[in-house]
Amino acid sequence: MDLILLCVFLPLVTVAWGQYGDYYYGPYNYGDNDEWVNVYRQGFNFQCPHGQVIVAVRSVFSKKEGSDRLWNYACMPAAQSLGEPTECWWEEINRAGTEWYQTCSNNGLVAGFQSQYFPSVLDREWQFYCCRYSRRCPYSCWLTAEYPGHYGEDMDMMMYTYDYYIRGATTTFSAVDR
Repeated sequence: MDLILLCVFLPLVTVAWGQYGDYYYGPYNYGDNDEWVNVYRQGFNFQCPHGQVIVAVRSVFSKKEGSDRLWNYACMPAAQSLGEPTECWWEEINRAGTEWYQTCSNNGLVAGFQSQYFPSVLDREWQFYCCRYSRRCPYSCWLTAEYPGHYGEDMDMMMYTYDYYIRGATTTFSAVDR
């Protein structure tokens, strides 16, 4: 009888335990390789489903397509330790043709992006969709400098462990390189 109870409850305990610790996630499914949220020189709006946040970003660059990029994102439910989303909002627009640095205000996490391409400056403006959760994120923030190292490089950035989130982004702009 004890063996039967162990066989029944062990999978339940394993699932419950897995929801609370830091653990590894494999590569994210972006869909087909040809599936992007935008086409070159066009605007787009991408939002994760309610209760999910951006956990992976992929991008390829093309100089011949107006020095623009194709973008793709992957979402994942936020950790249960954060509670439920209490509010979501669009941050202010980061204008095309300028350098900018922005993080979600009010302890928010990035749950989407909106972008418009401007051919006059060969650049994009950006707006972040941010969500705040009922429990404060227990983290310290840092800016990764790994992705991409040069404006023309492709990018594939993933959060491999739970409790790591995207809070914002920064960009550089060169009137020479566009």
